[in-house]
Amino acid sequence: MIIDSHVHIFPSEMRHKRHELLCLEEGFRGLYRHNNARMVGADDVIRMLDEERIDRAVVFGFPWQEVGLCKQGNDYVLESVNKYPDRLIGFITVPWKSSDAVLKECERGLNAGGKGVGELALYHQTVDGASFDLLEPLAELLQKKQRPLLLHVNEPVGHDYPGKSLTDFKALYTFIAAHPYLSIILAHWGGGFFFYELMPEIRRLSRNVFYDTAASPFLYDKSVYFAAVSIVGEDRILFGSDYPLLSPQRYCEELNQTTLSQEVRTKIQGENARILLGIS
Repeated sequence: MIIDSHVHIFPSEMRHKRHELLCLEEGFRGLYRHNNARMVGADDVIRMLDEERIDRAVVFGFPWQEVGLCKQGNDYVLESVNKYPDRLIGFITVPWKSSDAVLKECERGLNAGGKGVGELALYHQTVDGASFDLLEPLAELLQKKQRPLLLHVNEPVGHDYPGKSLTDFKALYTFIAAHPYLSIILAHWGGGFFFYELMPEIRRLSRNVFYDTAASPFLYDKSVYFAAVSIVGEDRILFGSDYPLLSPQRYCEELNQTTLSQEVRTKIQGENARILLGIS
């Protein structure tokens, strides 16, 4: 089973009101102000999965900082999962805030069939200790329900690009250490956080941390796959395309060019996600 663990979808009303939404939130404007930044729906994803011969995709909306917009996106994700139950897996997005409304929306989405929460992101600002403090109630809820949390994490060095934000790795480490039983997925290779698992204490506390490959061809040489497997093993890496930003084919080509065994590639391409999400 091949599972794309990182796909964004938008309801048709959001796609049609794109220019209005650009005025509402800076994070959305930074990523979607250019017309070449595509917004797709569930039917588009199904066509992509068929063309790319991918079995399933984890889909979620945009990480709005307003609960009402997140709810609109979540309703569409849940509707899409009900329409394509054998192809789509839904995650619930909520604002990166601490409030009763956030927890209520999270519980509503999970009770309706959401398999996890994310991608959560704070764009155009540093994600620091105070930022992670805001996630405490949400983290406790997800840890209790045994559902994963997907976080947007960028590398602290290198070129700038739309959506890139800085993450305080010390604060991230503290957050991970405080929730040892919470499965945490760090998008975009965790911004390179996995390199620090060469430190025994980081590796020990990161046993429930997973890394997805979203945007990898834009960020790293293909040898990142071998490096990551060498450091964290093959069981905590998830294939994610960040579609429609990139086609899954780009990732498959790079992965097939590595010296990793077919068994390891099979785990990365879907088996790890299948086990994490409890898919039969």
